[in-house]
Amino acid sequence: MVAHVPRASAPSTPDAEWNKPFWAAVEALELKNFMGERPAHFPRVQARLAYDDEGIQGIFQVEDRWVRAVAAKNQDSVCRDSCVEFFFVTGEDLGRGYFNLEMNCGGVFLFHWQRERGRELRILTEEECARLVVVSTLPRRVTPEIAEPTTWRVEFRIPYPVLENHAEVTRPAPGVVWRANLYKCGNDTSHPHWLTWAPVDFPKPQFHLPEFFGALEFVGDSRAEKRGASRASS
Repeated sequence: MVAHVPRASAPSTPDAEWNKPFWAAVEALELKNFMGERPAHFPRVQARLAYDDEGIQGIFQVEDRWVRAVAAKNQDSVCRDSCVEFFFVTGEDLGRGYFNLEMNCGGVFLFHWQRERGRELRILTEEECARLVVVSTLPRRVTPEIAEPTTWRVEFRIPYPVLENHAEVTRPAPGVVWRANLYKCGNDTSHPHWLTWAPVDFPKPQFHLPEFFGALEFVGDSRAEKRGASRASS
């Protein structure tokens, strides 16, 4: 799996708005794969990614049901809520270790780095987490669970210096490749599911498997503009 991630001409303040001009020329990635048995509830999940000179930015849009958010603070176990996740290596070499950014539908997040699952685990500090921007369209706490169809979004922005505190970072530029996967889960919802962008060949739900990460290929402005124009004319 390869995704082309365009360069933005200027940073944009995250506001969880899927249709704003900043995202207009950015390809939407869909999470069509799953782990474990095919879930009865299979929400439609799309994501977009972009970069600039200061950081990397992304947005998820989830057409969901049975939505909950009860994690009280950052670094709580948000995967138990209605949650989207961005796991990534800041280059092509999996030996660098990987970051896992996990965000529930209320915007509460967990952000770790680890060499391998549980090995040399580093929990990013409150000061580092404060440098991230994470914005959601739902309240911070969603309980009781929302059973009816609900579309929610989470947008995030990560400055490169936060990443460079923990790993070697090849900053995005045309031709640079990072390894990554995108996930959706809801472990403790009434309809649990484990969805992925890049397929993961493992017998049970397990996201911490970087050997199955896809590739993020960073491209320049012109390619993004060309894709946008092509979609507009089709």
